[in-house]
Amino acid sequence: MGEHLSAASFEAPGLRRFMKDLLRDVQALEEMIRGGMIESKIRRIGVEQELFLVDRTWSPAPIAHEALARMDSPDFVTELAKFNLEFNLPPLVFGGDCLSRMERQIVDHLRRVREAVHEFGSEVVLTGILPTIDISDLGLENMTENPRYAALNESLMRLRGEDYEFRIKGIDELLIHHNTVMLEACNTSFQVHFQVGSEEFAKLYNMAQAAAAPLLATCVNSPLLFGKRLWNETRIALFQQSIDTRNIRSHQRSVQPRVSFGTAWVRESAMEIFREDIARFRVLMASNEPSDALADLAAGRVPTLSALRFHAGTVYRWNRLCYGISDGKPHLRIENRYVPSGPTPLDEIANAAFWFGLLAGMTEEYADITRVMSFDDARSNFLAAARLGLGAQFTWIRGAGPLPVQTLVLEQLLPMARDGLATAGIDAADIERYLSVIEARVRTGRTGAAWALHSLASMRDRGTKSERVSALVGAAVTREKSGKPVHDWDLATLAEAGDWKPNFARVEQYMQTDLYTVNEDELIDLVVNLMEWQHIRHVPVEDHQHRLVGLVTFRSLLRYLVRHLAHQSDPIVPVSEIMQRNPISVTPNTPTLEALAIMKKHRVGSLPVVEGDQLVGLVTEEDFMIMAGELLEQQLRD
Repeated sequence: MGEHLSAASFEAPGLRRFMKDLLRDVQALEEMIRGGMIESKIRRIGVEQELFLVDRTWSPAPIAHEALARMDSPDFVTELAKFNLEFNLPPLVFGGDCLSRMERQIVDHLRRVREAVHEFGSEVVLTGILPTIDISDLGLENMTENPRYAALNESLMRLRGEDYEFRIKGIDELLIHHNTVMLEACNTSFQVHFQVGSEEFAKLYNMAQAAAAPLLATCVNSPLLFGKRLWNETRIALFQQSIDTRNIRSHQRSVQPRVSFGTAWVRESAMEIFREDIARFRVLMASNEPSDALADLAAGRVPTLSALRFHAGTVYRWNRLCYGISDGKPHLRIENRYVPSGPTPLDEIANAAFWFGLLAGMTEEYADITRVMSFDDARSNFLAAARLGLGAQFTWIRGAGPLPVQTLVLEQLLPMARDGLATAGIDAADIERYLSVIEARVRTGRTGAAWALHSLASMRDRGTKSERVSALVGAAVTREKSGKPVHDWDLATLAEAGDWKPNFARVEQYMQTDLYTVNEDELIDLVVNLMEWQHIRHVPVEDHQHRLVGLVTFRSLLRYLVRHLAHQSDPIVPVSEIMQRNPISVTPNTPTLEALAIMKKHRVGSLPVVEGDQLVGLVTEEDFMIMAGELLEQQLRD
């Protein structure tokens, strides 16, 4: 959304005034493009690095403000959440050793962040979605204290008019509701900028759209959210849904989300994107920064186009058009927003090099991508890449396919990218260094997402969910510091979860969530069979809205059978007659010691876990016995 806001307007007069400024900005940009004012015949590149801050338990650490105060540098800025940071590198002319210089700058900036956060007992993680992040981390208390973010949350909720609903299905399935924009804070990216001239914009932007799928497939790094295995790059689905203002329910109406791949190829001009974004998406709020772009032009000044930039910052295309001013000259950039953060600076620059090389090499090979590929295929390929990573298959040039990603990249696209970088004058050693990383990653199939999923699989029968995701983060921090690219990483081990205490601090970290439940009107014979089939001793009773209404225990079932069944030949008894009504329950955030005390005080063998009025989990005495056994084994080994 551009510069931080000191205030924002939601009232109709302010919105109308802002729209007038916005339309004048569009008119001014049209005149600048017609008059040849947009800088051309030079390539510059730049990056924005987003990252997570974690504490010694590998959980989100909301210390961004403290870290920024320690560093005291304009290079580092806040993000939506207090456990995120971003730094921006100065643009570099594309050529020579620009890629290795950029990598050194990233490494240096990361060193500065680490030195700052180490003072608070924290660490830095480069990943698309932090595996240890939980819904409890996403309250407004962790939103950065900046009017920009509060205004964004308020304006999006105004348009939506109801809670956000998230549905993402991969190996597992996620279905949750949330009432703020804070789920966006689960995402961090490595945003790459590529400056283009206005006369070549359409051709290069379309090429960037076609190249998005193969690039994303090779660099996926976000397979987990709240412990669930979803898409290889879950950020794509999560980001779209986290700021989706649509509430249309009719199948007849087609409404575009604010986060999208786009709707069609660009035909002639960058103006098509700005016009479509204004036409399709309502102004969220009005910036109170006055401007008159046409007056600036008439006076010989380069207009800032602050209203246009502000509105463009509230529409999130995966390849976004940006307007900026460098050394007094206006320019246009393509901003790549879909590449995830991490796993290492070397991996990130390899991703950037592959993208830059594809833009150049594919342009040389295909000239006009719109003549040999349909837009629908480009968009479909992008979604397949997000879901499946290197396991995806694409429909490629002239409808060829389905073509495996690995075959396409190794046999066609890497050679094009090498030629494209060489033609751009990139140092031969850097071309080899970075594209060899892409090649090895693709040949081995070891993306960041694959490393995380394979690591989880190797720990499947050991530890709790909390321990396993903590081990992923701890291992990622250690391996990133080694400098090795992700395809050379060893799998994470449970021992890398660190101190066992934080992983058992709260009920949500080890509670059972895959529950067998019954309805109070069902037959108790079903409960008997559930207990026998699934080897369980406690069966929660819930209504059709998943609200907890009772609990059946093995002990209560035996008591009933002894007292009543001897006097009945073939009874038909509902669960309601045997269940314990209003059972003692806890919340996901209940401390473990408190849960133990409750069980001891009330002499119960299980505790249903309730969030709001809905059943979300179950903790039993058997869970604590397993935990105690693991901890005793660890203590004896130590």
